[in-house]
Amino acid sequence: QVQLVESGGGLVQPGGSLRLSCAASGIIFGLYTMGWYRQVPGKQRELVAVITAGGRTNYRDSVKDRFTISRDNAKNTMVLQMNSLKPEDTAVYYCNAVSVGIGSYWGQGTQVTVSS
Repeated sequence: QVQLVESGGGLVQPGGSLRLSCAASGIIFGLYTMGWYRQVPGKQRELVAVITAGGRTNYRDSVKDRFTISRDNAKNTMVLQMNSLKPEDTAVYYCNAVSVGIGSYWGQGTQVTVSS
């Protein structure tokens, strides 16, 4: 079965960095657009960054120049490097894999807390 497993969340001070990883299994990784989303209680889940199978990336405006998304198709992994973190980045971060005509899958989420 399909599994997306996130890791790397935690507590960090403002201005700090975290590196989130998503390990995928049960899918042909190279066929999927991969993305990171985040959600805070009471709000809708929002897109943070996406990377296509070919490596094209897109970011929400508030994280541009601070976050970097990357993928390794040989290892079936995706990474979100988050720098200069702000309290407003606090959320549960979810890994997503989507391929048109095949399906969309989610990980279980990892908590990121930015606080002094």
